[in-house]
Amino acid sequence: MENTAILLAAGQGTRMNSSLPKAAQPLAGWPMLRHLLAAATASFARVVVVVGPDMPQLAGLAVPHPVVVQAQRRGTAHAARQAEPYFGEGLVAVFYADNPLVSPQTMQALLARVQAGDAGLVLLAMRPPEPGGYGRLVTDGAYVEKIVEFADASAQERQIGLCNAGGMVARAPDMRRWLAGVQAANALGEYYLTDIVALARAENVPVAAVEAPFAECMGVNSRAELAAAEAALQARLRARAMAAGAAMQAPETVFFAADTELGMDVSVGPYVVFGPGVRVEQGARIQAFSHLEGCVVRAGAIVGPYARLRPGADVGEGAHVGNFVEMKEASLGAGAKANHLSYLGDAEIGAGTNIGAGTITCNYDGRKKNRTKIGSRAFVGSNTALVAPVSIGDEAVIAAGSTITRDVAPGELAIGRARQVAKPRREK
Repeated sequence: MENTAILLAAGQGTRMNSSLPKAAQPLAGWPMLRHLLAAATASFARVVVVVGPDMPQLAGLAVPHPVVVQAQRRGTAHAARQAEPYFGEGLVAVFYADNPLVSPQTMQALLARVQAGDAGLVLLAMRPPEPGGYGRLVTDGAYVEKIVEFADASAQERQIGLCNAGGMVARAPDMRRWLAGVQAANALGEYYLTDIVALARAENVPVAAVEAPFAECMGVNSRAELAAAEAALQARLRARAMAAGAAMQAPETVFFAADTELGMDVSVGPYVVFGPGVRVEQGARIQAFSHLEGCVVRAGAIVGPYARLRPGADVGEGAHVGNFVEMKEASLGAGAKANHLSYLGDAEIGAGTNIGAGTITCNYDGRKKNRTKIGSRAFVGSNTALVAPVSIGDEAVIAAGSTITRDVAPGELAIGRARQVAKPRREK
């Protein structure tokens, strides 16, 4: 039987003070919902996302998974019931999109605990460094007896360090029955998911807890909590990169996107930022203060310091991209060099070519982008402007200070600059 994960993403996130829904807030380059979707997809055969009305952005993020709409926000149990047609007959888990860092391993541990047969309902638990207003899990040592919200907890219960993290797993028939039994007997008239704990205990169903690190379970409801989650996720991503063989001189200064790929023996200097869609192959060096996004850096290449690789940049094997060089929708062939102060946009540069300092490809004519093609083993002198569309042949040489507006054949020397004129000084 297939197991199902229900992800609750209908919250508006008013404490964020943002036009974005809470679950769409960015975390390591991805919306929060995408992190939870990735973990759930790795652990469950079916994933269903519950969104609020007028949240097309979240519905789009959920594709290709089913989406249901909670037309009226009447609490978390009410939200989970909207997905009931997808429960199936296996196990059903419910997670919150504002707990975006729950790992696949933790999700699988929750499933395994129910499958072990000694508990009919399993809760995700944590021990925050500052429990504050979290609901406390009161246990008899082995099983959960109840969840006590902080406002209702006694002084002794507030000393409990084990807290409710929000996620839970049960068998589909039980989940259906308990959700149907939840009452809105509270000041807000809402149906709370946590009330199913009392319903399970009333049936003498054992309730267990699986404890996970707080860094996985922290809730994100404000800008400050989003920043704390970013810090926790960055620590996880740095540790993963180093475990896979990457070297970092100052890991705490390096920032990754969730999908950054670093090969073995990649070296990353201080204050490097990776945006989404970056792959760096084995042995490449990314030097200090560089920014990379949507690009590929091939084996043995050197990037930086102070380089910027924008989407579509492809740095070839053993190539060099130096300080204050920017690439966008451009490829630099194997062993080619652009070491200083250049802009290479919408360009194709062959193997072994040297790009002199101050070179720019003039790719935009005011209406469209045009491409520049430079062959292999060419030499482009300093302070050159290549006005696209233009093609430079293999082993061609462009004199320093030139503005090139016409194609240059292989092996030719092109000089496109005004003649220097020296006039004698006039005596007064």
